[in-house]
Amino acid sequence: MKLKRLTREQRKEQTRERLLNAARDIFSTKGFIAASVEDIAATAGYTRGAFYSNFEGKTDLLLELLQRDHDKVEADAQWIFDRCTTREDMMAASLDCFRLLNDQPESYLLWIEAKLHSARDDRFRAKFCSLFRKQQEHMAGCISTIAECTGAQLPLPAEMLALGLVALREGMQSRRAADSCNLPDERFDVVLTRFLAFILSGSGARPTDGAS
Repeated sequence: MKLKRLTREQRKEQTRERLLNAARDIFSTKGFIAASVEDIAATAGYTRGAFYSNFEGKTDLLLELLQRDHDKVEADAQWIFDRCTTREDMMAASLDCFRLLNDQPESYLLWIEAKLHSARDDRFRAKFCSLFRKQQEHMAGCISTIAECTGAQLPLPAEMLALGLVALREGMQSRRAADSCNLPDERFDVVLTRFLAFILSGSGARPTDGAS
């Protein structure tokens, strides 16, 4: 069977996808600063010119990778929650969503590279922080939805709990990246999922006025 010839738009999209995939691998292994445009283009099988016909530079490409990761997490979480019909389903789904975030080591390394670059580049920081805030807002939205569906009384506003959960997750991911032998997946999973289950169970609710 004769292969169908790709259109110009399809070829351009194929080039972008290959460049993005190559960049993800190189950023994760070499780091954002050490990676060069030439490295990315060569790994994808293209020239430097092909790179710049699709992206303004490395930071533009990194931001698109981060946006894709964020969009995928949102879509996966929605898919999980859409299948919940009971309180027990909702609690199980909340833990599944948290595990979903923990089971992406390459994506985590990308976000670490972005944070380091953000600390040194003011222009990049403005765009990155906007995306970072969306990530936290999504977490807060998930917490609020779960609390409403399960009847849990949150110990703190959802926004503050989201900040704490994101910080806890990222801290443990950093520790695991540096010392994976002493923080296996099982321990990582237990700490995060039990903490999430605790704050959503209502057990951590603030005492009412006048309580001792």
